[in-house]
Amino acid sequence: QVQLVESGGGLVQPGGSLRLSCAASEFTLDYYAIHWFRQAPGKERELVSCISSSEGSTYYADSVKGRFTISTDNAKNTVYLQMNSLKPEDTAVYYCAADLYCSGDPDYWGQGTQVTVSS
Repeated sequence: QVQLVESGGGLVQPGGSLRLSCAASEFTLDYYAIHWFRQAPGKERELVSCISSSEGSTYYADSVKGRFTISTDNAKNTVYLQMNSLKPEDTAVYYCAADLYCSGDPDYWGQGTQVTVSS
């Protein structure tokens, strides 16, 4: 059964950093794109970043460019989202999701991990 498990969320002060992990099982990242979405209370879900090994591409929302970095460890079948210079507006539940392409509508979702940026 395809499974995605996020970890690494928590409470951090503005300007701080967190690294989120998305561990995939029952499929290989060689053939799937991994998306990171976030959703804050009362707001629509937002695509934050995506990485696709098969397409050789990455995507970042304008709101996180220069602050967030997405990467893949194929040996661990895990995707990371390194988040630096965090702002209160980055507070949300972060979800990883999988699809064949970054342009696709993901079929598989993780359970989410809470990120709170507050002093």
